[in-house]
Amino acid sequence: MKPSVFFELVEIKAKTASVFPFLMGTLYSYYHWQSINALDLILFFIAMFLFNMAVDINDNYWDYKNATGAESFRRNTNVIGVNNLNIHLVGWIDFVFTAIAALIGLIIVYRTGLPLLFMGLFSFAVGFFYAGGPHPINRGPFGELFSGFTMGFIIYLIAIYINVFDAPAAILDFKFYGDILLSSLLTVFSISNLLLANNIADEDEDKTLGRKTLVYYLGRDNSIFILKSLYVLGYLALTCSVIIGVLPKAMLLTFLITPIVYKNAKAFCDEPIKKKTFPLIIKNLLLITLTEVVTFFIGVLMHF
Repeated sequence: MKPSVFFELVEIKAKTASVFPFLMGTLYSYYHWQSINALDLILFFIAMFLFNMAVDINDNYWDYKNATGAESFRRNTNVIGVNNLNIHLVGWIDFVFTAIAALIGLIIVYRTGLPLLFMGLFSFAVGFFYAGGPHPINRGPFGELFSGFTMGFIIYLIAIYINVFDAPAAILDFKFYGDILLSSLLTVFSISNLLLANNIADEDEDKTLGRKTLVYYLGRDNSIFILKSLYVLGYLALTCSVIIGVLPKAMLLTFLITPIVYKNAKAFCDEPIKKKTFPLIIKNLLLITLTEVVTFFIGVLMHF
């Protein structure tokens, strides 16, 4: 398998959706408790990255397997069919990546405690059932919810937990989890919008493939309204997080990119075409999460 094909199979361009929440969680831990657990954090990053690749392999694997009655999708769209990949080899790569990630995860659980086990099990379950099983999540109306919550919040939460589980000043109560959830919502909604935009652009193809996504139930216009609203709600959550002191004031600099985010979102909503305007939503995710990390880092450095 050529490296370029492998990178397409694991959708390497989309990995910012997990790397930036990881970095945000690390910054959050240091900002509030000056606590970094370097060894376990590195182990988690390796496991997270491997499992993220395994999930995308799994998605492509099951999309190929489930594309009954739509042979053109296999030949012309799915990376496995386009590149004539051995489906069994793809399955084994997926299994090996998942097994290594699980083993590393169990090591971290042993070192940090059972709460991580439950977060990990949830992530692994969503990762598999997102495209696998008799009723895949990505073929129904809850794909946006699970993808945004798992990648935008759970990865962020795990990174924080690993860093502070044994910090005396960290109290893992309802407020602890509530503050983390609130501060993650701009990332959560931006990731959800990535899948929502994908489903909007793929509306006709999804009907051919038998997928009944959120767009199928709500229609294109309502789905576009939700996409716009999620960006607004995300920025509102960021503002509230800064006001109550959960995030540093420097993160308000994230608002400087809103004209670009608005322009990209409007271009997509006016003409939701997969190859033409969908990349603008990918750019929005990259721009938002990158800016969050940079402004958070500035806030940590300047204590502002």
